[in-house]
Order: sequence, then C-alpha cells, then structure tokens
Amino acid sequence: MSRIVSGARASPNIWEHPHIYELENRAVDPDGVIECTMRSIRAWQDATVLDLGCGTGYHLPLLATEGASVIGVEPHGDLVTWARLRTRRLSNVKVLHGSAQRIPLGTASVDVAHARWAYFFGPGCEPGLQELERVVRRGGVAVVIDVDATRSTFGRWFISAFPSYDARAVDEFFSRHGWNVLRRDMRWKFETRADLEAVVRIEFAPDHAERILCEHPGLEVDYAISIRVKHY
Repeated sequence: MSRIVSGARASPNIWEHPHIYELENRAVDPDGVIECTMRSIRAWQDATVLDLGCGTGYHLPLLATEGASVIGVEPHGDLVTWARLRTRRLSNVKVLHGSAQRIPLGTASVDVAHARWAYFFGPGCEPGLQELERVVRRGGVAVVIDVDATRSTFGRWFISAFPSYDARAVDEFFSRHGWNVLRRDMRWKFETRADLEAVVRIEFAPDHAERILCEHPGLEVDYAISIRVKHY
C-alpha cells in the first residue's frame, strides 16, 4: 500500500499527530448533537454507510452498531492500518485506501455518506462531490460536517487563524450544488487541561495556539457547526 493516495489534500492535524487527534475525537460533541441530527436526516438501520476520510476509524464502530454495512475510506495508508485494527472484530465494517476524488466503490452502492472535517471546503472539492453523486443511491443522502466559522468561540479562533477563509463563499458553493445546511451548536469537553492544550496546538499555528490558551481557561469550548445535506 502506498502511504498516501495521489492527489489527496493533506490533513496535518490527524496525519501528523494521530494520537493527539484521538483526544480531540473523544472531546468532540459529548452531547451527541451530530449523531442525533444525522439520524433525523436518514436512519442508518439496514443502510450501507460510507465514512469518507475516516482517519483512524474513530466513528466506524458507532456507525456499525446500526448500519448493515459500513465502509471507511481514507487516503493516508498509516491511518488505514489503524482503522482496520480498530474495527478488526466488526464483521460489517471494511476500510479501503482511497480518496474523495476516487472513491473505491461501485456506482449507486451507498445509502448514507458521511464526511466529518474531511476538507470539503467549497471551491476545489468538485471532484469529491461528483464522486458522491456517483456512489450514493437514489433515495440516499450525503452529510458533510464542517466548522461554522461565523459564530462561537471556536469559529472566532478559526477565522483569526485562517483569515482567507470565506464562509459565505463556501455556503454559496454548496448551495449552487444542491446542498442544504443545518446550523448546530455543540462543544468540546476535555478530560484534562493538558489534553485541550495538546489539541489546540495541533489545530493552530504556534502563535495562535498560545494566544488561545492564554485567553481561554477551563476544559470546554463552545463550537458551532454546519451540517451540509444533499438528498439524491
């Protein structure tokens, strides 16, 4: 297996720091806002579910509790290995080495596609959207979870660190391609301050990270998200 699929867009936080990213995954959305919203859009029972950009496979076991068949696709070979080890005892899960631009699945083979912070940032991700159009069955749905940079503490940090990010342009891009958006509020909740500090330092450049940590005490961060939805 080649280490990284050609053409994949780098994800430095998880690619370079997968053990720390595990801490972030555990802290994200302790109240289950994302999963509750996803279930309200389309039930997973008896569905073939795709986790696109699955990373270390953190979400695959949860999806497998209800999905008939769950497929993780990840462009980074080391993370594919991790995800396969994590799910090795789950008979309804498989993990494939691939990318959003070239999903290694047949046409009309997926009922629910899920991409969470997997670089669906508007203009430039057209090939990935075209692949979703190909692999999702008629009557199926795709759900893309992303930061809502227009509000919340995390959104303010994000815009400060990435001032070229144009939230309105991203919204307009997805709207032109037939996607709707649901706005939701969730939070990070860490077990220790050291965990929060480690995660902030992999998400932001050093100067931004240290400024954030100086101004923000405690173990929790309010975090607004955009849940983008397309029915096929």
